[in-house]
Amino acid sequence: MSSIDLLIIGAGPAGLMAAIKAADEGLRVCMVESMPRPARKLGISGKGRGNLTNTAPLRDFLKHFNLQGRFLKASFAAFFNTDLVAFFAGEGLKTAEERGGRVFVASNRATDAVKCLHEAIEKRKVKLLTSSPAKRLLIENQRCTGVFLENGKTIVATKILLATGGLSYPLTGSTGAGIEMARACGHKIVTPLPSLVALKPETPLPANLDSVILKNVAAELRINGKKAAAEFGEMAFLDGYLAGPIIISLSRAAVQALQERQQVEITLDLKPALDHATLDRRILREIDATPGINVTGIIAKLLPADMRAYCLKQTELPGQLKACQMNANQRKALRNWLKEQHYKVIGHAPWEQAIVTAGGVATADINPNTLESKVIANLHFAGEIIDIDADTGGYNLQAAFSTGWLAGLSAAQAIKSASKAR
Repeated sequence: MSSIDLLIIGAGPAGLMAAIKAADEGLRVCMVESMPRPARKLGISGKGRGNLTNTAPLRDFLKHFNLQGRFLKASFAAFFNTDLVAFFAGEGLKTAEERGGRVFVASNRATDAVKCLHEAIEKRKVKLLTSSPAKRLLIENQRCTGVFLENGKTIVATKILLATGGLSYPLTGSTGAGIEMARACGHKIVTPLPSLVALKPETPLPANLDSVILKNVAAELRINGKKAAAEFGEMAFLDGYLAGPIIISLSRAAVQALQERQQVEITLDLKPALDHATLDRRILREIDATPGINVTGIIAKLLPADMRAYCLKQTELPGQLKACQMNANQRKALRNWLKEQHYKVIGHAPWEQAIVTAGGVATADINPNTLESKVIANLHFAGEIIDIDADTGGYNLQAAFSTGWLAGLSAAQAIKSASKAR
């Protein structure tokens, strides 16, 4: 193989964007990927539709990241959401903005974005070696000079970029190997934890709740009895877990608290638009409007069909009792159940079901302006391998594309500068 300027380990969104930018800057680029095809995780993003970014302005965008989000300011200043949309348009991929500023692949096929990126690196003559997992970095005198592959081959280059992702969806190639390579050469690692993941309640959920979706509900996260966060929107009961958008948005803090052996609870409010007094008046109106209706009938006016038996069991209300015969305490039991369902959380869904990884290479060990390691010279990082994770909605993919773009540019600028100095 001819001399390589930039060697990229990992061909996900961050690695591919870095390769494209570096090649556009005139670098000779080689990529090694552990999987048979590049960007498999991107191909299933956005429930297979490809939620590439979000149109939120920078200030709001950063609020969706963990406390390390400020690290991304330089990356977003260099390449942000409008730049990404323009890039894909220039490569022939149409996008479409939807509710909440989410930008999807217009065809609703995330695989079209993968194809677009693959064609982009081929057009730029980037060398891609698939089914070539990396084993360890080659380090000489605190400088990274290449990588040793599991097949026994060694590849050397002027600059190295680690863009192997985190641990979420390991079947797509995100096995945490890059994080361990970074740890081995002295980088501080923030313990990787699953994020944007369903939560497991202590009390098993009844089978008939499986796949029930609730809209316009509120969820509150309590840690050690104190309110930590709250979300409003859609949630679901899935495979015995609390799931859906508002639950996974709360999951990062919940999983972190579980890791620290704290008490975690999710409280659901199925009628957030009504306070207790207003809800009580509504129940009384329903009773007055339908003489002879029983408790089951009243509950049917308040809940979807799959939730009604669960409600009766939880509240211990007699379903055949005439609603007009309910006393104040029975109405209170129903009202409290609708407004305050308490679920003690004891775990979370496995890594295979986590959307992103919280944790990774500590941002303190990386120069935010160049994404080069402060520990090992000539080594850069991009994407989910870095301790930067965000809410669902296109934010995480934009971070991957932006850090990849800046890493590719920074590598090119450093190589050009060194060449001029000679």
